[in-house]
Amino acid sequence: MVLDSIGVGLIGSTTEVFEMVLQHCKHIYGPDHISSVYGRRDIRLSPTLAAFVNGVATHSMDFDDTWHPATHPSGAVLPAVLALSNMMPASRKPSGLDFLMAFNVGIEIQGRLMRFSNKARNIPKRFHPPTVVGPMGSAAACARLLSLDPSQCSHALAIAASLAGAPMANAATQSKPLHIGNASRLGLEAALLASRGLEASPLVLDAVAGVAGFNAFYEDYVPQPLDSPHDGHAFLLEEQDMGFKRFPAHLGMHWVADAAASVHKLLVGVGPGQVYPDQVQDILLRVPLSKYINRPFPESEHEARHSFQFNACSALLDGEVSVQSFTPAAMSRPELQALLSRVRLEHPHDNPANFNLMYGEVQVMLVGGDILKGRCDTFYGHWRNPLTNESLRKKFRSNAEVVLPSEKVERLIEVVDKLDRLDDCKKLLSQLQ
Repeated sequence: MVLDSIGVGLIGSTTEVFEMVLQHCKHIYGPDHISSVYGRRDIRLSPTLAAFVNGVATHSMDFDDTWHPATHPSGAVLPAVLALSNMMPASRKPSGLDFLMAFNVGIEIQGRLMRFSNKARNIPKRFHPPTVVGPMGSAAACARLLSLDPSQCSHALAIAASLAGAPMANAATQSKPLHIGNASRLGLEAALLASRGLEASPLVLDAVAGVAGFNAFYEDYVPQPLDSPHDGHAFLLEEQDMGFKRFPAHLGMHWVADAAASVHKLLVGVGPGQVYPDQVQDILLRVPLSKYINRPFPESEHEARHSFQFNACSALLDGEVSVQSFTPAAMSRPELQALLSRVRLEHPHDNPANFNLMYGEVQVMLVGGDILKGRCDTFYGHWRNPLTNESLRKKFRSNAEVVLPSEKVERLIEVVDKLDRLDDCKKLLSQLQ
């Protein structure tokens, strides 16, 4: 997870939205040369701003990991832990094991909070989950790294809850990556404020009749007591793997892309070496009902990353979806637009908007009347069918080498692989620019 998150953050540092927020931070705020910025060797920012811009980079292409219940956990936590580690004096840098423990605590808190709600298990409609549980995870991770006492940790989480929440209306826009950046930044700020003695309600995470706490975000939120770490507590990551994306788009797109890619193979197998729109009469997608990822004719890369139609047609045309699929040249191809005009959607009752239960089905009717079908129940990269370490390294190299020399990329892989055995995390911090 650490390696993948760094990789998508590094390639994300090449995006327009990252450059916009970086320039904003450089020009609006005074210089405070402490924490490093992904892909920018000559720039350092204050810890909170570094957490912000690196969080934006991580989600700027929607290439970061996804869990169930649905959220993007790493991007909210890792930039904050990196920025805080940079902030600590050289004599007090956390060990690699302490760094990983803080990171895992931040992931754990997000997963536990979402599992207290049944509604959180479905594709969201109201709040973007990383803006709700992300600040909590960031605050918990930073509190762990700062060695806050139990009372201060409680206040850090309560402060973070007051800084949480953003509506789903900004999905598929340049503002969505800000959600991850703010989650990382605000959680770090909450922990730092708690370390200075700022207090907040200790009841925020409890279910108190007549007082809205965390249930303001999830109305069916019912917290449960957790086992103490001394009682054999198991991390959620030991029970359920993480979902890693093979291409930069909303997780739901991976089902329809794989289904469409299988139809592409059938078409190429019975016809010419590539797919031509004039072969195709009708395209039917059977997908969950989710309004914000139903975008028939996306007008921007961000809308395209949240479009069942675009990702299915890209895979049908090219046999895959990749980073290059979302470039202006690829999006404006006449043959792609022709396929998009032939797409219809159906929402079967047995296909819920739930990343643990959904499927993607693509049915293509050819001009001659033949029908070809493809279906994906579990794509490669889903937590039920996780990427191998070899595939994760391949993805990391492809992303990181866009901004770093190959020798530094290989050193990063080596450092992350042995992070739990490092006396301090300086070797990791030194390789990120």
